[in-house]
Amino acid sequence: MTVSHLRFGRSPIQSTYLVDDADFVACHQPPYVQVYDLLGGLKAGGVFLLNSPWNDVEAMAANLPARMRRTIAENRIRLYNLDAIKIATAAGLGGRINMIMQTAFFRLSGVIPFDQAVALLKDSIRQEYGRKGEKIVEMNLGAVDLAVESLVEIAWPESWRQAADDGALDFRLRQQMPDYVREVIFPILRQKGDDLPVSAFAPDGAFPFSTAQYEKRGVAINVPEWIKENCIQCNHCSFVCPHATIRPFLATAEELAGAPVTFETLAATGKELKGYHFRIQVFTLDCMGCGNCADICPAKKPALLMQPIATQAGVQEPNRLFAEQIGYKGELLPRQTLKGSQFRQPLLEFHGACSGCGESPYVKLVTQLFGERMLIANATGCTSIWGASAPTSPYRTNADGHGPVWNNSLFEDAAEFGFGFQLAISQRRTRLAQAVLQALAGELGVDLREALAGWLDHRHDPQLSRHHGDRLKQLLPQQDGNPLLQEIAAAADLFTKKSIWIFGGDGWAYDIGFGGLDHVLSTGEDINLLVLDTELYSNTGGQCSKATPLGSIAKFATAGKGSGKKELGRMAMTYGDVYVASISMGADKNQTVKAIVEAEAYPGPSLIIAYATCINQGLRKGMGKSIEEMNLAVKSGYWPLYRYDPRRRLAGKNPFVFESKEPDGSLQPFLSGEVRYSALEKTMPERSRQLRAQLEQQLRERYVIYRAMADWQPSEGDVPPEGGRDHSHVPAGAGATQVAAPVCVSATSDPRYSRPNAAEEPCDDGRAGLDKPMEGEPDHIGPKVKE
Repeated sequence: MTVSHLRFGRSPIQSTYLVDDADFVACHQPPYVQVYDLLGGLKAGGVFLLNSPWNDVEAMAANLPARMRRTIAENRIRLYNLDAIKIATAAGLGGRINMIMQTAFFRLSGVIPFDQAVALLKDSIRQEYGRKGEKIVEMNLGAVDLAVESLVEIAWPESWRQAADDGALDFRLRQQMPDYVREVIFPILRQKGDDLPVSAFAPDGAFPFSTAQYEKRGVAINVPEWIKENCIQCNHCSFVCPHATIRPFLATAEELAGAPVTFETLAATGKELKGYHFRIQVFTLDCMGCGNCADICPAKKPALLMQPIATQAGVQEPNRLFAEQIGYKGELLPRQTLKGSQFRQPLLEFHGACSGCGESPYVKLVTQLFGERMLIANATGCTSIWGASAPTSPYRTNADGHGPVWNNSLFEDAAEFGFGFQLAISQRRTRLAQAVLQALAGELGVDLREALAGWLDHRHDPQLSRHHGDRLKQLLPQQDGNPLLQEIAAAADLFTKKSIWIFGGDGWAYDIGFGGLDHVLSTGEDINLLVLDTELYSNTGGQCSKATPLGSIAKFATAGKGSGKKELGRMAMTYGDVYVASISMGADKNQTVKAIVEAEAYPGPSLIIAYATCINQGLRKGMGKSIEEMNLAVKSGYWPLYRYDPRRRLAGKNPFVFESKEPDGSLQPFLSGEVRYSALEKTMPERSRQLRAQLEQQLRERYVIYRAMADWQPSEGDVPPEGGRDHSHVPAGAGATQVAAPVCVSATSDPRYSRPNAAEEPCDDGRAGLDKPMEGEPDHIGPKVKE
């Protein structure tokens, strides 16, 4: 929520504090009347302007809380309403209501003569929106005129002085929620945090996990309605949803007993789902209303229609509660597929990103694939703003209490920060493996020996390490008086192989944090880097970065950037042992899933560069077309799709797989569809023409290079010799000869590279390409049964 404090006067205003005795208050979102004390600080006899569909006193009485009605009557507040959304829709502006509300402000506030205000507003519209085209200008001018005609004063009755608290109580507080959320988080959300005592907060300043689910903001204008008879059960809508507010559920006939009448289902398709019922459930009060789900629905007849939230919330809230009672059945289909991944509970939900955000769908997907065992080092930027909007957290745990561990460091050192995660976890797991190996040398029972041996053999496998680790969690507490087994039991958090990720935008990856990113890629460590590439500094207002392409307008490049975009992916490939992928969710959803799964499974550094649409790019079609814009970017040749997997080289294959088709000739229309390119056409047409021609030539040359890379076929001499690095590292580049270097490390490092009594010697952390088993570790731990 944004709160603006404005002062007007005939002489200079020197006040440096917020307004606390206002003549005028306006609210642009109808749900806020239930959440905030909007009239606190409004003078007696002041003006309150509300944007809502409640244009008469009966509708106001039904929707305004009793406390607000009493305040209005007791302080003789002049109440006005304006259905700005209806006006914006009629004018062709969609949900853009800023000019409409500004018009009403000048009409009611009297800060300057209204006729003068209208003339100035219309002049500002021509200046501000002129570069976007005459049609946009005319729509905004028309909206100003409609606003004047549609403003309604509500003549409230004296009976409002005795208004009683009834069903208008904040619907959010009727949820079941932890006491901390009700007593600490909700006052903060209501802008009453200053009233809380220090003792209400945790001593370390931490806020609890899984709390964004309680906000239920209800701020969308329109939300999707599921039309079951049209649905083909592809799960694409869930896949692309930025806020995880549309989800597929599966239920048995028994589970559907007692379902709300409106809880409609279909017979689930697919042999694995025989006997189950399928439903798409919309979380209407969490939805931001972008409409990408409805826009990309591939059904012959749309299975999702955008409807006013008022027609959906009352019906879908009971359905949402029932669906969550049923729970998630992600185990029924492979999670490494598009459809199967969406039956997994998202462990990122209801965050604070812009409606239609192009970044968050990728992160949400990653949590569905690996979330219960993830550690995330987040670079400061949009991902840390929408990923940690205090006082709530959009990251959450699953039914087992497992979820991503998230932390945010400085903008410039996120890669080093995440690398520290990897070093710490690797070191601790190595010591745990030593303890397990030592325990196996003694006498043990059959079950415990099998569990310990299974874990040691499969500690690098996510599923099997958890399987054997869960057995150990059951067996180890039964072992009394054995200090070594107690030590192993105390390290139970390390049993499951961790998935370590570094998240950040292009400002971090290409610019400020590039040195750290490059260092991490060079280490050979098993760590995953996800770059959400919006091609500019999104969080700070759209400044130019080294990911900004030639000809694009951005702050500090208002005449169009004169240099090309850094080729981060090609640079990373030169190491030869880094997994690299370039993806675009809207263009190829299956390639997106495949690349993320391959990158995480790759036993070395991986770099995924994801094309992410952003409000700062100025999509002329609106952010409801974010996913489609990602598709157009690939079809036009603007964004490439590829995967570079060094493991393919071991099989005698080309490690580079180019997955983009030949550009379809739509590049110039694609560029004109975004303000960051089209604006230059109006202000500097000749420069725009030159830069766009140069960009098209650059992209054509890049396509030729990638095509040549993909067509290369390795010969026998290009395949590295056997005996390279083990699971912890990957073979060196093509044709490289691996020479055994002297191995010596510090006393605190991996014992596989250690020399006894040689702690003063330099450390070889494995980059020499030579791995050896831990002393005493055979290829397989055989049974040794206690007599």
